[in-house]
Amino acid sequence: MTALLVLAAAVGVLTLHTVVNAARWLRRPTAGPVEVDEPVAVLLPLRDEAARVAPCLRSLLAQRGVPGLRIVVLDDGSGDGTADVVRAVVGDDPRVSVLDGDAPPPGWLGKPHACHQLATGTDPAATVLVFVDADVVLTPYAVAAAVTALRATGATLLSAYPRIVVRTAADRLVQPLLQWLWLTFLPLRAMERSPRPSLAAAGGQFLLVDRAGYAAAGGHAAVAGRVLEDIELARAVKRSGGRIVLADGSRLAACRMYDTWPQLRDGYTKSLWATFGHPSAAAGVVSLLLLLYTAPALLAVAALVAGAGPAAATASVGYAAGVAGRVVSARATGGRAWPDALAHPVSVVVLGWLTLRSYHLRKRRRLSWRGRPVS
Repeated sequence: MTALLVLAAAVGVLTLHTVVNAARWLRRPTAGPVEVDEPVAVLLPLRDEAARVAPCLRSLLAQRGVPGLRIVVLDDGSGDGTADVVRAVVGDDPRVSVLDGDAPPPGWLGKPHACHQLATGTDPAATVLVFVDADVVLTPYAVAAAVTALRATGATLLSAYPRIVVRTAADRLVQPLLQWLWLTFLPLRAMERSPRPSLAAAGGQFLLVDRAGYAAAGGHAAVAGRVLEDIELARAVKRSGGRIVLADGSRLAACRMYDTWPQLRDGYTKSLWATFGHPSAAAGVVSLLLLLYTAPALLAVAALVAGAGPAAATASVGYAAGVAGRVVSARATGGRAWPDALAHPVSVVVLGWLTLRSYHLRKRRRLSWRGRPVS
């Protein structure tokens, strides 16, 4: 019984931390009309995105409040006619440049190399670089609002997490864990203030960086062979003396990351090993997550079957606290809370399986993405 009380209390403390992060420390850029007077380059790397890049491009062309906006698109060796779709959508808009990417040289992965080419190929007058993924759709003032937030916070790098669009059962189980994990376990204000590179997070879907700070950090050349180039770039910024900030970008952008379960499964599998590092660290983290967020639900059911009312009640409190943390995270980031949060123990089990699969395939050198090896 004592162990159950400790377990429920631990989940409760973590949920309280989620509440504090969401209510007090999470930055929220304004969604209203704003204007910036500095030149800004939006950089869009593409590889086999013909089926879904058009909404992203249209949202970029519709940006307001950035008179000095330039958009640079790089076709990274696509084989599905991505470049043709891009040119059909952008037409002869003078703000847009379309580049043909080179194959990544030895030591480089595809995404960092594409971003490096974009950063070096854009107008040198641009003082802010905005990296956007093809699955992101921006609201009309998203770029202006995010640049305003970057400057207002004095940050070198700002990661504005979009609202994650979920449609399938797999989406609803896995995708909300992205925001939940950092809202629950990462002290946001301490992360902003600390110079420690290990205390960093970022998402590459909608990421802004001061150009001078980007250069000082070594740019994407500093993270050439990294699977999680967004997090590693944030760490490089910290190592160079810059500051990073996380923000809720749900009012600025929406993102449908994967269309099918195989895409979602393989997308997470390719990178989870890099998230946790050494397999023993991954085993420890996953075991702790299962203990905190899956065990209470199982123990509550077992106690009910055994007729142990007090134990069932205590375990149920732990389960409810975990669900509450998931609800807080969803509400804070524009996500779907109900009834999805009730399946939070299952979500953690799926995350554990994806992590195991990631290490298993990496050990066998079978990890790839978009036709390229990633490890």
